Amino acid sequence: MIEQSLTLPCGHTVANRLCKAAMTEGLADVRDQPTPAHQRLYTTWARGGAAILLTGNIMIDRRYLERSGNVVVEDDSGLSQLRAWAQTVHQAGSELWAQISHPGRQCPRLVNLTPLAPSEVQLDMVGNFGRPRVATEADIVDIVQRFATTAALLQQAGFDGVQVHAAHGYLLSQFLSGRTNQRQDQWGGSLANRARLLLDVVRAVRERVGLHYPISVKLNSSDFVKGGFTLDESVQVVQWLNDAGIDLLEVSGGTYEQLEFFRPQNASEVRDSTREREVMFLEYAKSIKAVARMPIMVTGGFRTLPGMEAALAAGHTDMIGLARPFCLEPDFPARMLADQMDRLPVSEDQLVLGRGYWGPNSPSNTWRSLNNLCQAGWYYRQIELMAAGESPQTTLSPWWAMLAHLGKDMGRAILRKVVAGA
Repeated sequence: MIEQSLTLPCGHTVANRLCKAAMTEGLADVRDQPTPAHQRLYTTWARGGAAILLTGNIMIDRRYLERSGNVVVEDDSGLSQLRAWAQTVHQAGSELWAQISHPGRQCPRLVNLTPLAPSEVQLDMVGNFGRPRVATEADIVDIVQRFATTAALLQQAGFDGVQVHAAHGYLLSQFLSGRTNQRQDQWGGSLANRARLLLDVVRAVRERVGLHYPISVKLNSSDFVKGGFTLDESVQVVQWLNDAGIDLLEVSGGTYEQLEFFRPQNASEVRDSTREREVMFLEYAKSIKAVARMPIMVTGGFRTLPGMEAALAAGHTDMIGLARPFCLEPDFPARMLADQMDRLPVSEDQLVLGRGYWGPNSPSNTWRSLNNLCQAGWYYRQIELMAAGESPQTTLSPWWAMLAHLGKDMGRAILRKVVAGA
């Protein structure tokens, strides 16, 4: 099943059912443009055999980043670097799709002390995020146009498709959630109003890139937080997206407050008799698949070839999205396609700062956040190694990885500000 091609509604055909889902890279230069490190990293991944490689967050506005080191595309100043990035992926045998994004309130203080958000609801995580400014009508119009402009520039640069990021608590996800969107105007209140920005963005992107260019949307099945975006709401938004002309819907879940995709897993608990449950979002995806008129991709938790094949055969998903395994075994798609590998490594259960109170399920928000940073930093380090042409280091200390990640992010942010002020 995973070796089968898939033709999207726009007429574009992808070679197989495996996709590298988005992971933030942090490899841009101080002017927010792609570097040779992107080319080295994505060449390694492209040689691995997945049909699609999705980039990490490519930001639509350099004032608001998910982290320093994000690529920003808001004009044509980095077009030659973007072309080089896409060409290296094509030469190595894969497609390159761009995830385009705005962080909203999830823009760290190191980048902007006053992020932009639907409402003045601050993200409380280790003091890392400032109190947001409420988006005005003019801001919202600008956001829609920025998404469309970024998509058109990436199409011009040779990227094979774009994905609008409306999951994981980023700006479009914040508008969808009643927890973070407390507006009383046409952009808040009812679900129809909260979904208006996402639908306007998709329509604007489609208008700019034409009918035959692939557009994906990444959508939460649920935020998994009280008062947040729910499965029932997600199902309704998918029904609206049916008429918006998208080609692939990626189903995920969680936000910075509840990182379902960073929960530790124990490989010994994955049994053949319960393959369906190895994917944390698969049960939710079934409800979405029942109403979706576009192909869907489930991302989060696939670790065995039998589990992937079973999900495809049962019609629960059309594409398999994987991310962190690419940081450990970058050539696993080719090995799976050749029946030389049927199980991926699971490192998450070891990537913790402690157990009990000090672990990822701590009652302390601070310690939960630090454990999430520990995991993120560990995988960021693997990305940095491959981007430098080196091999992953699976014995890396999670404590060291977290501290190195925080230090590097701070250094990048300071240097970026110095250059911007020069």
